Amino acid sequence: MGNICIIGPRASGKTTYLAGLSYFAEAKGSGRNYTITPVNEDSKELTINAENTILQGLSVEPTRLGDGIQTVDDLPYYSFVIEANRGLFRPKTSIQLNVRDYPGEVFEQIINANEEDSIHEEFIDECLMPDVDGGLLLFTEWESSSDRFYSQLMARFLEMLDERGRLDNYRLAVAMSKCERGEIWPGRLDPEIDLFGVYLKKTLNILKRGLPPKNLRFFAMSTFGVLGKYNPRPNRVNAFGSDGRASILRDPPCWNPYNLLEPLYWLNGS
Repeated sequence: MGNICIIGPRASGKTTYLAGLSYFAEAKGSGRNYTITPVNEDSKELTINAENTILQGLSVEPTRLGDGIQTVDDLPYYSFVIEANRGLFRPKTSIQLNVRDYPGEVFEQIINANEEDSIHEEFIDECLMPDVDGGLLLFTEWESSSDRFYSQLMARFLEMLDERGRLDNYRLAVAMSKCERGEIWPGRLDPEIDLFGVYLKKTLNILKRGLPPKNLRFFAMSTFGVLGKYNPRPNRVNAFGSDGRASILRDPPCWNPYNLLEPLYWLNGS
């Protein structure tokens, strides 16, 4: 895997996902089915930050536009080498993950793009440039009222792929994040049918009509997971963060994320 984009609306869990991915393999009691090696300074800082926040019951700060972020070059850029053990009789997988932590605001602006908004234009140019293999797209709202907004976002995103000649060579992993929620946890095993096909039908149809089947896959993910195999309560509680919404780990010793790596395997072609 070379360059991918991790994109999604605000509060869809992008930064928390990256933080959880970067540190979970080192967490005490984790399954350790993968190792992850940070390659650059941003990656090392993210791993330390994850240890100091998630395991301490604190929320990971979202990435926001502001005084310190005026261009995409100001955003954190993470580079990791992931060595994954996928079980008996399956070869180990090595993934080079290079990804920038884009704030949700710039993704949501694709509906009403403003040519004067330079960071939005830079975001689109960078996400869809020829050396980007594809994207991991995180959604978090599953209520049917969100279907209209998500479908509009996807319709415009597909138009942009077409304008740049990427419709046939851009892989898109579409994931419902925060699947520890009890309402949607039962749908995680077949998210295309049991999550997107039930709650986000319009969004699902637009994506399936617009992209070749080989370039589109649906996933369910949870950075925090549930409390245990026989205890499906979310291992997450809501809290107040600096932007008003935040999630924190309820019981660190029971931390067991769900499906963090599977979208990366698929994007990697393995």
